[in-house]
Amino acid sequence: MVLLSAQGQAPGAPEALSEICRIYWYPLYGFVRRRGHTPEEAQDLTQGFFLDLLERKALARADPLKGKFRAFLLGSLQHYLSTEAARARCLKRGGQVEFVYLDAEAAEDHMRLEPVDALTPEKVFDARWAIALLGEAMHRLHEEYAAQGKAATFDALKAFLDVGNGQELPAYEDAAKALRVSVGAGKTLIHRLRKRYTALVREEVARTVSDVVDIDAELHELCEALVATEGWITS
Repeated sequence: MVLLSAQGQAPGAPEALSEICRIYWYPLYGFVRRRGHTPEEAQDLTQGFFLDLLERKALARADPLKGKFRAFLLGSLQHYLSTEAARARCLKRGGQVEFVYLDAEAAEDHMRLEPVDALTPEKVFDARWAIALLGEAMHRLHEEYAAQGKAATFDALKAFLDVGNGQELPAYEDAAKALRVSVGAGKTLIHRLRKRYTALVREEVARTVSDVVDIDAELHELCEALVATEGWITS
């Protein structure tokens, strides 16, 4: 699991932490923004938080029995923000060193599409985390199909994976025609794609919990967060 790798003292631990930050930086950045910080402040605070995790080895303090890395990261970020506020300074360490690339311009574009409402920053964080996780699973699935020379199959059928976007699914006949296969063969390809996607989603969740028994509970909480945001959180 990435969580356990990042917690370790092995040479690959910084790379494991960097991978986590690459995938899940936007939910953390978005949380800081919804706490009232400007985009510039949020960039510095997010970078400073990542560096704090690395330099203070905060991951080593994560209780593996508690299992949910998402909750640990959010709690650690809240503590970090409180500490920074108490120091009453904005000389963030992240302002001088970039630990992970933050596409702040794209992040702000996403946030402008998200209405301000009564949802708590914590609930929005969970929804954004879920979207980042699903996006990573989708990226891995695309890479697998491309490596097998099946990129065209993935492109033709990927719409069948995004069943929660409120849009009408393509017709099976149209997908089969695009791939020059029978409708029955097309349905089989869709079933395989969905099955592999589900497996990759569970793998991604497993990378952020300490015990496989926590996977279903984590999936349930993330689904609840997505439902609570009523689909207006952008990817």
